[in-house]
Amino acid sequence: MRIARLICSVLLAVGLLAIPAQSRAQVVVGISVRIGPPPLPVYVQPACPEPGYIWVPGYWAYGPDGYFWVPGTWVEPPEVGLLWTPGYWGWENDFYVWHAGYWEPEVGYYGGINYGFGYTGVGFFGGYWRDRTYYYNRAVTNVNVTVVRNTYNTTVVNTTTTNRVSFNGGPGGVAARPTSREIGAERQRHITMTTEQTQHQQAASSNRTLLASVNHGRPDVAASPRPGQFNGRAAAESGRPTGPNRAPENRKETSRSENPVVNGGRNTSDRPLTSRPPNTAPVNPAREQKHQQQLDWLRQQQTQERQRVDQKQQQEQQKLQQRAADNRKQQETQRKQQQQVQQLERKHEGQQQKLQLKQQQERQRQQKPEKPPARSKPSQNDKPPSQ
Repeated sequence: MRIARLICSVLLAVGLLAIPAQSRAQVVVGISVRIGPPPLPVYVQPACPEPGYIWVPGYWAYGPDGYFWVPGTWVEPPEVGLLWTPGYWGWENDFYVWHAGYWEPEVGYYGGINYGFGYTGVGFFGGYWRDRTYYYNRAVTNVNVTVVRNTYNTTVVNTTTTNRVSFNGGPGGVAARPTSREIGAERQRHITMTTEQTQHQQAASSNRTLLASVNHGRPDVAASPRPGQFNGRAAAESGRPTGPNRAPENRKETSRSENPVVNGGRNTSDRPLTSRPPNTAPVNPAREQKHQQQLDWLRQQQTQERQRVDQKQQQEQQKLQQRAADNRKQQETQRKQQQQVQQLERKHEGQQQKLQLKQQQERQRQQKPEKPPARSKPSQNDKPPSQ
């Protein structure tokens, strides 16, 4: 067993040296193996625990004992306004190479893998940021409206086939190529996995029930409400395993919400032919152009619906502000009226005091006795005549 692992390690080292420098620069983790990852398991998404958390879909990682499942979970982004671009396995130079995910304001290229819950293989339809608030699309995410109130509902539908393929390129892989916009997004400043995400993956690597060699593509815990929570009632179990990289047959896909979301079309004409993995289906420009037009139309419809929602919310906010302004105006009017009443009362009180003072003065004048007139001495002429 040790000799076999040593030979495998040597082959991995030789394989890494055989990869061109340009391809190695695009691989963040630098893991490449000969055997492709199992199909994506079918599972139910746990409810979002708190506002602002973003869904990080589950994926197959590789360790010393082979592939192991990292359950999908709700993660708090490192910064407000960032979205998660999932990692993916890509077939390059006869090896399956892991391209690590990253945080960025715009979701970039993730191999066309349909992880579900808004990650349809191209773009992201599970939510968006507006200012410092994250809004959840209830059509593709499990949100309890009593806990998370910032929601909307947009159905995402297109015409391609849904499958559980977990890698890009190679035999049986997804034949998707990045658009020029996704390439531009990939070249922007990235933020790698948070500490919680790293610990979540490390905890999954130490859980033997998550090894593909043990669970045969059906992990006991396929999703968790928070990083590292692999037990409890909220942890989601996976469905029955499907065939190798085939879609579930004659059954409802439980990794979707009520409105199904399937993989969108992609334009591959803007990627050089030399960078396309071998053994892939030939590109049909007319079909890819049609798919891109369908995707553009869908994004336009979603943008219009989002604008309508924003306009409605702005109108409601304006009404609330108008009500608040009316309340302030009413309070100001009442305050002025109260001041006027108080001023009038003070005026009337002053008038009454003046009137009472005047009446008191008049009473005092009436109560004073009048002095008799002074008597003059009688003159001789005034003497009475003698008898």
